[in-house]
Amino acid sequence: MAIEPYASGYLKPGDGQEIYWETVGNPDGVPAVYLHGGPGSGAKENIRELFDPEVFRAVLFDQRGCGRSRPSAETVDVDLTVNTTQHLIADIEKLRESLGIERWIVTGISWGSALALAYSQAHPERVLGIVLVAVTAGTRRETEWITWDMRRVFPREWEEFAALVPGATGDLSAPYARLLADPDPEVVERAVKAWNTWEDVHPSLAPGFEPSYSLQEMKVQRTKARLISHYWGNGHFLDQAPILENMAKIGHIPGVLIHGRYDVSSPLDTAWGLHQAWPASRLVVIGDEGHGGAQMFASWIDALNDLGKQAGQTLRGSG
Repeated sequence: MAIEPYASGYLKPGDGQEIYWETVGNPDGVPAVYLHGGPGSGAKENIRELFDPEVFRAVLFDQRGCGRSRPSAETVDVDLTVNTTQHLIADIEKLRESLGIERWIVTGISWGSALALAYSQAHPERVLGIVLVAVTAGTRRETEWITWDMRRVFPREWEEFAALVPGATGDLSAPYARLLADPDPEVVERAVKAWNTWEDVHPSLAPGFEPSYSLQEMKVQRTKARLISHYWGNGHFLDQAPILENMAKIGHIPGVLIHGRYDVSSPLDTAWGLHQAWPASRLVVIGDEGHGGAQMFASWIDALNDLGKQAGQTLRGSG
């Protein structure tokens, strides 16, 4: 039986933004917030299944510029200067306050895992626990690996990807962001196609893995390409507050990191480094999956249920 929201609406944090949110599960349950990947992927309906509806009061929302939030970053006339990690952290806090939630579990996948860490480091007193999946830390090293160093793994596909930005070296995100902001629609469409075709290449070395970014509707492809290149090209706006250097702020918060060994675009060393700097964390390595998969989803549910029990006891003890 499909899990449907019991409440939904739009948060208006300023800057002309309207952030779509919804809550599912038990209104009196353990609060949790889900942070999607991308940036720009939006909160998909199947994510509701992560949260036991008897246990959790789960909050899902579409980050600025994507999904059901408005305005969409799909078009080049949308101002992306008001779409940064700091804006998203502020949005999460305003959403928490608007829903009357004191503390919650924070969970995210891919880019959402980096955002979860950045938010938790900014507001550790609001976080009951953290679950990260397909772990990233939003570093420039990571995006240079994906857009430049990966040419050693997929040389033919990379040459096709790099052909649109001749002469560019290192992280190709910023050159692509400029193409995706070009006033000529044909330039933008070529860049969108090339970007999403490359996105289909690199997420996993697991046999049978079949990403489909380039098969999504064009609005979604344009939105994701613009937002991802915008964030990657700006170092995820984390140069002034690198996540790994600030792990001591959340070292006491219980957490689980779940990562696939076949995840070639986000190598395991990022999750390992975070785990080593996080005394209260546990690392789960899925041996035969990459940047997502069925076992990863099942492990995600298990981790949330475990932290949900702990958080429930904490909330009852403080009530």
